[in-house]
Amino acid sequence: MAASLQNALGSCAAVVPMDGFHLAAAELERLGKTDRKGAPDTFDAAGYIALLRRLREPDGETVYAPAFHREVEESYAGAIAIPSDVPLVITEGNYLLLGDGSWSKVWCLLDEAWFLALDEDERVARLVERHVRFGKTPEEAKRWVRRSDERNAALVNPTRARADIVICGDPT
Repeated sequence: MAASLQNALGSCAAVVPMDGFHLAAAELERLGKTDRKGAPDTFDAAGYIALLRRLREPDGETVYAPAFHREVEESYAGAIAIPSDVPLVITEGNYLLLGDGSWSKVWCLLDEAWFLALDEDERVARLVERHVRFGKTPEEAKRWVRRSDERNAALVNPTRARADIVICGDPT
């Protein structure tokens, strides 16, 4: 949806995904969290918050954000350029409305928050399909979704109460 909004708005908007703040695979390995990649504590939440603050006051400079590349499962620093005159920055990610830990500082940096609530079966099917597209077997993908993604969804679903707008179904 973020990409669709940006396409419709053109140069009036930029998209900054939270996914660029995934911890590197080597760091997840060091921390013993490779099997939990995608959980709230496998991101640099403080770095994401610092970027959001900087985007609110760019001081006439282009701000650069990292981008996550699923084909290599790593983030690339400085991959997204946000010129200082862009009037709208759209950010997206699972944990923007969490009320605990570092993530609790994100909500106050947003002018408006939307929660996308897909049908549960559709959400799970899309997750499995994405994991398969990026190299997992269908069975591996289903196991990962059951073990990891569903645990994360259980954290995210209650945050919809903090959203300004809840969009039900597929908005695209």
